[in-house]
Amino acid sequence: MNISIDISMYPLHKEFEEPIIAFIKSLRESSFHVEENGLSTQIFGPYQEVMAFVNSNIHSSLLNEKNCVFILKIVTDDRSHHAADY
Repeated sequence: MNISIDISMYPLHKEFEEPIIAFIKSLRESSFHVEENGLSTQIFGPYQEVMAFVNSNIHSSLLNEKNCVFILKIVTDDRSHHAADY
């Protein structure tokens, strides 16, 4: 089963940009399809593989950041090619 995950990261301190950039770069280094916009990053692929990869990267970020919030939305199916038809 393929999934799509929408991820937002919020480090709770003044120097918030660098941890976000580092997290996005770690996602980019994967073999998964990754898309970014000004509000979140999306990653697409097989459920077990993407979840293991995202879990590992979130864990690393949480070890490096004292106060950090992650918000994830997980959708079944690869929505990377979704086009609104309305």
